Formats: sequence, C-alpha cells, structure tokens
Amino acid sequence: MNIQAIGQIGVTPLIPVEKIRYVLYARKSTETEERQILSIDSQVKEMMELAERDGLDIVEVRRESHSAKESDQRPVFKELLEDIRRGRFNGILTWNPDRLSRNAGDLGSVVDLMDQKCLIEIRTYGQQFRNSPNEKFLLMILCSQAKLENDNKSINVKRGLKTRVEMGLWPAPAPTGYIKEKRSDRKCETLIDPERGHVIKQIFEKVAYEKWSGRKVYNWLKFDLNFKTGNGHKNLTLGNIYLLLQNHFYYGVFEYPKKSGRWYKGKHEPLITKELFDAVQTQVKSQFTRVENQEFAFTKLMQCGLCGSGVSADEKFKKQQNGNVHRYVYYGCTKARDKHCKCGYINEDVLIEQFVGLMDTIDINEIGIREKIRAEVERFKKFQQSVLGAKAKVVIKDIDIRNYAKYLLREGGAVEKRELLSCLKSKILLKEKVITLG
Repeated sequence: MNIQAIGQIGVTPLIPVEKIRYVLYARKSTETEERQILSIDSQVKEMMELAERDGLDIVEVRRESHSAKESDQRPVFKELLEDIRRGRFNGILTWNPDRLSRNAGDLGSVVDLMDQKCLIEIRTYGQQFRNSPNEKFLLMILCSQAKLENDNKSINVKRGLKTRVEMGLWPAPAPTGYIKEKRSDRKCETLIDPERGHVIKQIFEKVAYEKWSGRKVYNWLKFDLNFKTGNGHKNLTLGNIYLLLQNHFYYGVFEYPKKSGRWYKGKHEPLITKELFDAVQTQVKSQFTRVENQEFAFTKLMQCGLCGSGVSADEKFKKQQNGNVHRYVYYGCTKARDKHCKCGYINEDVLIEQFVGLMDTIDINEIGIREKIRAEVERFKKFQQSVLGAKAKVVIKDIDIRNYAKYLLREGGAVEKRELLSCLKSKILLKEKVITLG
C-alpha cells in the first residue's frame, strides 16, 4: 500500500502547532500566611529550570511584588495582559495559579484571553491549563479557592481584632510613651515605655499647669532633651505634639476603629489622669481660639534672615493708669531651626515704617498692583455717583503706585497688606529687627 492510499483510507496528516511564546511571571506574596512560599528569585530559578527541561521558549521575565487580592492594582500584571492582547506573548509560565489572581476581576481577564485564543497556555510548576472547558474550570476553581482563603482570612482577622479590643487590648502600634509586649503569650498588650513614658506625662503637665504652647514643647523636646520616638527614632513634629495631646489612650480609654464612636476601656496602665487630660484640652482650645481670632498682616510672608525659620507674631496688651488698653503686635523668629536664634522681635508699627521706607526701591509686580488700583478706582467712582451724586475725575494714571502701596501699609487692613506684599518679587527677610530683601 502506497502513501497516497494511506491518505485515502482516512489517516489525518499532522497539523503544525502554533509555537508558544511564554512570559515568566513571578510575584512575591505579601500575605503573612504565605511567608514560606518561594521568593521571587527562587520562583524564577525553578521555572527557568522547568523551561529548559521542557524546551519552552521564554521571551521575557517579569517580576512584581504587589498583592493580587484587589483587581487592577498590579501594574506589571496589567501590562502583561496588554502584551498578550497585542500578540507579544501567548503563554504564561508561573509558579502557581494564585500568582496570577486572587480576585474575580483579574481571573476573568485571564479566562477571556483564553476564550479569545490570545492566550494558548498557562503552565505552572506542576500543571498546565489550555483553552478547554475542563482545564479552564480547574483554573477558575484553584484561583477561586485562593480568593476564598483571602476572604476568610479577612473575616478571621476582624473577628480577632474585635475580641482583642473588647478585652481592652490596643491592636495597633503603641503610641509614643508606650511599647508593645514582645512575649507571644501576651500579644497586643501595651506597656509604659521606661525611657519615654515619663516625658509624655511631663508634656501634659507643662501644657496644663505651666500653660506651655505646642511650640515651646517642641523646642524643649528637640533642643533640651533631644527626644526621639521609639518607632523610627525621629523627633516629634509640632503636628505630632498636638495629636499626642488629644490622644485619649494616655488616660486609659481608646476608640477603635477611629471615628467609629466605639470606645473601650484599655487594659494598659494610664500615664495621666482624666482630669489632667481635660485640663490640657481646655488649654489647647484656648490657644487655638486665640490664634484663630487674630489677624496678623505679615505672618507667613517673612523668613528669619539668621536661621531660616519662619516668622510668627504675638500680641501684648498694656493697661494704662487712665484705664485705656493698648494692643501691641510683635514679630519674631519661630526658632524652629535654632532655639538660640538672636533674630529678636520687632514692633508691627516699626515694621510697617521699614516697609514704607523700602517702597521707593522695592521691586513691585506693578501689573498686579495696577489691577488692584483699577478695582479701587471703579469702586470709588460708583460711591461718588450713587452717594454724592458727583462725577469721578480720578484716572489710574494720576495715581502713584508706590504711594498707593505706602497708603495700604499704613491704613489698609490685614488682608490688603498681605495682598500687597504677595506681589513682591523679592524674598522678605527679618534679621536682627531689620527688614531686608533676599
């Protein structure tokens, strides 16, 4: 029997199979229960050996460390799917199916690529999946099982946290002044930090009894004590200090989760009493109320010419014998960068006169000032016409811009003064009670 006869009796000739171009995808899991899973480098090594043994064509290796729990949160994986759609790869080599997906969205994208015949094969260390109903079904089961494990783990973690907080145990990192118990049989217990606890208590006492401001506490911690946090060994910022002063944990209670309205009595030893905490809140509130009601014209516009810190303002009141009360405003360095800065303090009236003296030589953004003058002139015209019944004859070119700036400095409100100085092109420096331009 000849070959032609063989073909005629039904022997099907071989059809060439499309060559599979694999991308090796390795992802390091961030879940705690998977710490024993191979690292990225180990995955790559094992899969390259498998590829060499089976003669697989590895076009590229891609690594990623993002979790696969949430859909569309892995940039490398997302780019990999796009490359498969463009035909750059048609096979994926990975350690385990759960490396590809632990959520329904990414799993659906992978299966869609198989349905569209863009993805021919997914091969793992011990299995392979092609575009057949049974193999796709098995792939979906394995990935769905990984998602189920994630969901159950989340429920178990929440249940465990709820149990701990009901026992009075703080389930998060310890606030400054406390440390976490390291013994496994006393997990989540919080102890007073022997190195920092007494300092935190002193902070509350100084604010409540000695009326210290947050800035004074900041300077004391940074320059006098060189106080560092236990976690990270960094200085407390001014914002950290105010948050610390509002933390109920220090007198023995806590809210969990934050802003949930659910409060628990802590099992930890309090650093302060509830009465001391309340006294601090009253003092802090009075400080903020005083600052919010003040309008200082030149704060946040100047910089200390000696140490580079910002410039703040404070007001003083002096009662005379005749009963009159005079208000004085002083500007000076915040000393945030140098506690011993010798910048000095300058009275606001003196500061204004120094600005007035600089107006003849200062570099002003005249376009911005001119637009402000135009608006003022229009307002003045409307006032004359509607109230006085007169026709305004003032035109912009008749007004000297620098004299107008001097007028605003002497007679304008705080907002007008700030708007004027914001038009300056030069940096304003306060150095030894003298204004200079930088």
